[in-house]
Amino acid sequence: MSLSTLVHEMDLTDSYKRVLPPAILTRYDFGEVREAATILSTTNPDEFDDLVRVLQRFRLTREDVLTAGGNEGLIAKRLNDEFRMRGWREGRHDQTVTSKLSLMPYKPAGEKEATATESEVENTGYKVDNVKSGIALDVEWNAKDGNLDRDLGAYSALYDLGIIRGGVLITRSHDDLRALGAELGRPDFVKTTTTTNLGKLIPRLSRGSAGGCPVLAIAITARCLAP
Repeated sequence: MSLSTLVHEMDLTDSYKRVLPPAILTRYDFGEVREAATILSTTNPDEFDDLVRVLQRFRLTREDVLTAGGNEGLIAKRLNDEFRMRGWREGRHDQTVTSKLSLMPYKPAGEKEATATESEVENTGYKVDNVKSGIALDVEWNAKDGNLDRDLGAYSALYDLGIIRGGVLITRSHDDLRALGAELGRPDFVKTTTTTNLGKLIPRLSRGSAGGCPVLAIAITARCLAP
């Protein structure tokens, strides 16, 4: 059996079309696996409402386009601040694994009791930008696209452990924002396709990088530009 026959592409779903307001659907692009939007709106209506309100309030400004970003960037910082003001917090899941090795007594050698050796291994987890009530949310505006693998891997692990019910990734589109930057006088606003964007995220969702975790992907587009 060839490797290609073992790879199962996961179907993308579109439940976001039924649960998100039309005004949001017209300004952002979306991707989704495992009916994530419907699940999150049902299991976590308050957190889903937070997401809707942040998306409704957000506008891309000319300053965003024309100002170099710095470490976090104007856009990511503004989005993260909006969620933090609504009770979301940066989160990290650390794990301690304790192992115990018991050696049974060998009576011919005069041994009467088992001896035990214990060891602990600390696994430091990856930080998630925003966590609230079982929902993980990262903002990936202009980082290396490998960050998407890290995010989805973290969502998969946290979901399998029962710590989260789903994940949300806010990123950006590419071609239209690149054209917008050129139009406004900053051709390098979007430099390369090797940074985080929806086009890089969709194939990862399709090949199941998030495991069993429902994930909703949201892309900021040129249609988010403030009038």
